[in-house]
Amino acid sequence: MQRFGFLSLLLLAVTLSARAETRIDRIRPDAPELAAYGPAAIGVRTLTLADPKRPLTVEVWYPAEPDAKGTTLLKALVRDGKTEALLRGKAVRDAAPAQDAKALPLVIVSHGFPGNRYLLSPLAENIASKGYVVAAIDHADSTYDTLSDKSFASTLANRSPDQHFVLDHIAAALPKGLVDVNRTGVIGYSMGGYGTLITAGATLTRQAIDSTDPMWSAPGALAHQPAFDPRVKTAIVFAPAGWSKGFFDAESLKAVKVPVLFGAGSLDDVVGYDDGVRPTWAAAKNVDRALLTFENGGHNAGPLIPAPEEADKIDPARGANLLAHYIDAVWDPVRLDNLAEHFATAWLGRYLKGDTSMDAYLDGSWKGFPDKTVRGVRFETLKAGN
Repeated sequence: MQRFGFLSLLLLAVTLSARAETRIDRIRPDAPELAAYGPAAIGVRTLTLADPKRPLTVEVWYPAEPDAKGTTLLKALVRDGKTEALLRGKAVRDAAPAQDAKALPLVIVSHGFPGNRYLLSPLAENIASKGYVVAAIDHADSTYDTLSDKSFASTLANRSPDQHFVLDHIAAALPKGLVDVNRTGVIGYSMGGYGTLITAGATLTRQAIDSTDPMWSAPGALAHQPAFDPRVKTAIVFAPAGWSKGFFDAESLKAVKVPVLFGAGSLDDVVGYDDGVRPTWAAAKNVDRALLTFENGGHNAGPLIPAPEEADKIDPARGANLLAHYIDAVWDPVRLDNLAEHFATAWLGRYLKGDTSMDAYLDGSWKGFPDKTVRGVRFETLKAGN
């Protein structure tokens, strides 16, 4: 019995050690210059911000003391809301924050519908290494394991309020002096992009506010979006939802008040490109803005985690392979991550840190790109007033 018990434990240990791990920190050799990790060691910790109505779990990445040691694994549920995947990056769990840093700009990250706080973790961790505190939200009712028939209406009503709640409460939940909330950027993907545009100042159309369609909202639920907060200085949105369903239009997007970087696949068939993201970008006329286009990419053409091996199975509830939630038919996920990391680094450096040297990476000259590596990528800019 003792021998059998030892062999069982040994088999269990081998099984666990052989379990798949998805790297979120890969930088391809053809990646543009600013995709590389920054000089800071990285810590990561999980917080619960106690909104009495909607307590929010937030994953926070931040510059850490350089000698930090510990686990670098993140445990994340995949699309079925049941299967756990192991994500490995560079951040050390609960590492001590760097002591020599001044208060750092805040970047709030908002996932798609459905999703969770780890969905954009390659970008979140990468940005933190460059001197930011990055807070990625688990949006209540909108994560893989909290879905219900009311989830989409809740998502529409609560994306921007959730972002504002994190902005209001994150500083008190972190070591004193770590974060400067007066320099905040917000990054959103899909429905997270929808909420981010509202946080950036966009208003909703009368069509959206007056809708009584239970698919979209309870009557009047969208009429109470928070007012623009001047602590928010910039935004980045990948495949933002809203335009194709009538939630934004040319007039409502004139209210955007901060510079915005847009990103999208040119064949996005979920939120639309020519009838979705591109007119959204064009309509935000009162701010500087840019559009990063991944030619022939779909809705998943953005900085998502590479598809976890654990998700390679059919979800009985949906009749589809779970990997479809993460993959794009054309684009390599690490390539997408690296492109997003490069442009997000330049954009946040320019508009949160005021680093004018970043202008050279945002002027369309492809600074930082190795030879022959801009194929399939478009980068366009528009100035305020155009």
